[in-house]
Amino acid sequence: MDRSAEIREFLRTRRARITPEQAGLAPHPGARRVPGLRREEVAQLAGVSVDYYVRLERGRTQNVSETVLDAVALALQLDETERAHLFDLAQPTAARTRSKRPLSPQRVRPVLYRALDALAVPAMVLGRRMDILAANRLGSAVFTDLQARPHRDRNFARYVFLDEAAHSLYTDWEKAAGDCVATLRLYAGRHSDDPQLTELIGELSLHSDAFRRMWADHDVLAHTTGTKHLHHPLVGDLTLDYVALSVEGDPDQTLIVLTPEPASPSAEALGILASWTGTPTIRPHAPEETHTPAS
Repeated sequence: MDRSAEIREFLRTRRARITPEQAGLAPHPGARRVPGLRREEVAQLAGVSVDYYVRLERGRTQNVSETVLDAVALALQLDETERAHLFDLAQPTAARTRSKRPLSPQRVRPVLYRALDALAVPAMVLGRRMDILAANRLGSAVFTDLQARPHRDRNFARYVFLDEAAHSLYTDWEKAAGDCVATLRLYAGRHSDDPQLTELIGELSLHSDAFRRMWADHDVLAHTTGTKHLHHPLVGDLTLDYVALSVEGDPDQTLIVLTPEPASPSAEALGILASWTGTPTIRPHAPEETHTPAS
């Protein structure tokens, strides 16, 4: 991925969404030729020269300081996730001094498999590029039989955009797809040189108009908690709250646990689905995501 282009488009889309009034600037008379803030207005708000900000937006981030990036983030009213994404893209001096190592294969620890087996609610482990590294039997059943999918297709982005079952499963597919893209773009900011990421983005862009449109928005999202509204083909409507938990030892692994409200129709439907489901926890043996069985 072209990091300079990523910085340019991210900053352009962020300033396009803020009006001068929202930024606390006096409105200029007459029509504006650009949506949102002009570059010179962002420079003014950030306390840097216009030339400096223009160079930054063009991706020329050599020797840019964290102080300047913080000022730009404040001027553009970035939230914490967007600010972190800007730092990932710009690679300030402090970050560039850290050693960079090739991405090592992701392995799901045996204790995590045991935890998945023990959970009576849907759960899965997502890895880099939203790869589905593991899922318990209810997690597989809720998302329409992950166990039956080829290893390459056990990727949440591929599922959402390339599988018709996802369009039927999500009651608000557009929101679910947008969240998926925003999560994937956040990962792309940290690992822009990941060749499998480049392949995935190319595949989704080729086969999905919706993905191309959403990818161009440059939105980023860090999943922590939320609610999924689903219409399952076997048990009907499900409202499931989720929590995303980082896996210690691998910042690119996330444990997703989905739970219904106690004694709710969703809890009853989930119980019915569980009684019909006998598949074991998914333990994929894809080339990159392998694990060592418990002794």
